[in-house]
Amino acid sequence: MKDVYLLVGGAQGSGLETTAQVLAPAFASLGYGVLANREYYSNIVGRHSYIHMRISASGEPKALSYPVDFVGAMDAESVFTHWDDIREGGYLLYDLGVARTRLIQIASMEPELKNRLMEAYKKHGIQPTVQGVVDYLEKEKGVKVIGVSFTAVFNMLVKKFGVARAQAQRFRSSILIGAIVGLTGLDPQAVDLGLERRFAGRKRLVEINRELIRAVAEEVSSEHGTPLKLDQPEVTEGEYVVATGNDIVAMAKIVGGVKYQSYYPITPASDESVFLEAHEHLTVDGKDLGNIVVLQTEDEIAAISSAIGAALTGARSSTATSGPGFSLMVEALGWAGKNDVPVVITYYQRGGPSTGLPTRGSQSDLLYSLYASHGEFPRIILSSGDHLEAFYDAIEAYNLAEKFQMPVIHLLDKFLANMIASMPFPEWSKIRIERGKVLFEAPRGPWKRFPQDEPIADRPVLGSGAWTWYTGDEHNEWGHITEDPINRTIMYERRWKKLEIADREIPVEFRAKLYGDAGADFLLVGWGSVKIVALEALKELEAKGFKGAYLHLRMFSPFPAKYVEGVLSRFDPERVIAVEHNYLGQAARIVTMETGFKFRKFILKWSGRPMYVMELVRGVIDVLEGGKSRVVLTYGK
Repeated sequence: MKDVYLLVGGAQGSGLETTAQVLAPAFASLGYGVLANREYYSNIVGRHSYIHMRISASGEPKALSYPVDFVGAMDAESVFTHWDDIREGGYLLYDLGVARTRLIQIASMEPELKNRLMEAYKKHGIQPTVQGVVDYLEKEKGVKVIGVSFTAVFNMLVKKFGVARAQAQRFRSSILIGAIVGLTGLDPQAVDLGLERRFAGRKRLVEINRELIRAVAEEVSSEHGTPLKLDQPEVTEGEYVVATGNDIVAMAKIVGGVKYQSYYPITPASDESVFLEAHEHLTVDGKDLGNIVVLQTEDEIAAISSAIGAALTGARSSTATSGPGFSLMVEALGWAGKNDVPVVITYYQRGGPSTGLPTRGSQSDLLYSLYASHGEFPRIILSSGDHLEAFYDAIEAYNLAEKFQMPVIHLLDKFLANMIASMPFPEWSKIRIERGKVLFEAPRGPWKRFPQDEPIADRPVLGSGAWTWYTGDEHNEWGHITEDPINRTIMYERRWKKLEIADREIPVEFRAKLYGDAGADFLLVGWGSVKIVALEALKELEAKGFKGAYLHLRMFSPFPAKYVEGVLSRFDPERVIAVEHNYLGQAARIVTMETGFKFRKFILKWSGRPMYVMELVRGVIDVLEGGKSRVVLTYGK
């Protein structure tokens, strides 16, 4: 097989993440591409959670799709929820102990989903019990069922290893891992590597999990063989990184020279700062690389305010947040914009408004980022499309902030934040550090920080010797408060000239890129994580006879208007499709505002779940052949 799709589900807090944390490095160590997304409710323990994973022999998989080849269910709710996600002839592992469980007994399930499942089961003649679902899948879809008595496994752990009965429940994930290892024929040494990474320094846990995984794998493969065995990987050389988007951005910030990071805990941004906290003091090959200050503040207002203060001292400074947190930051954002402060805000989008969907993804904050805070002032808006792009962008955000002396908002979304992906090791030749006109030493005395005729001036930091003044009021060249109308006009124009300079100097190929043939029959236009789905969908569409291209928008301020307008002019407007994770088509509106091009076709999703390849393929066909002008995608549990 070229690709294997896996789904493992269970209750939040049941050790589900361990499955991906063991399998992802195990497969990646052999040269396979790995992509794993975790979907979970915004509670600590109990609600349904699942991991959707793709293992590929042909390189780094960029996106996910359904149906899957294997579903591993830790509980009854997972069987009920994902019954129709398994392909015909696929595999289901479930706990024999829950066979008699009825759908109406699942108290943790959303009533809306429960009602939809009841209707679907009635339509297909399925008894609303786990056994009823299992029987249907076996008879009607040819699914091979692997029933395991979890209780028997737990009893074995208690008897053989002396594991406390309450603790034995935590080994559920290894039952699922064992089945996957057996069906795929995964090398035991690779499994050991995954276990060592997950349980580093805990030898006993590694040994117990290893024995359990091997026992389950042997039993499964002896009965079913290795039907999900992957082809040999096409690329087996070179270094790879296996990490979540949060961790990738944190690594990049360290490489980029971050010295101060503030945050207030919020999903899905917090994991980035937690990673930085774990690496606040760095030593490489015996060389002391110094400290990073990571500060958890009392709220998001304090987070951005302290980051601004750190930036004024010359530190590469940033804060990480999500929608509700960013909403609290916007007054201070305006202060940074008025005072030429190079602060970076890493903004992980989630479903809104208000608290919204705290653990689900979205792309609904683009327009807000562009116009947040009262008044007008320049800011750079940068958005990443995949893990590798996020790495380079996190470093470049600091460069842009310091070179052009303005706030930079680095937009990502929950999908990238929580996805574990294998990616090529970044190329050091592509990494540069550009600090602009920062001065750590300056003549002692008053300093004209905001000269009228110099939009981007020398920037002496606090403590450099220069005396500088900063205020939230309008100011003159020295930074002193004034309400003079002529000075106001000059200072206002001075600030906006910085964005004009940025527009001239930032390479257009960095800000937007066309993937595919400019002579293609149709064009998809998107941004952020839409990129990974669109590029995969184009391959499938081409196999069906539809030749398309994808325009990836990476920077929205300054916007590459001439380049985008030039690309759009090559296509029939009726065959240009905006693809986004929001209701309005926010990126499309910015394109219209900047170029005059009016989109007629949209494929949108705002359910909080990722966009999947198969649904985007169907959506494009519905537009091109079905004549639809607006397709709303909804797949996902």
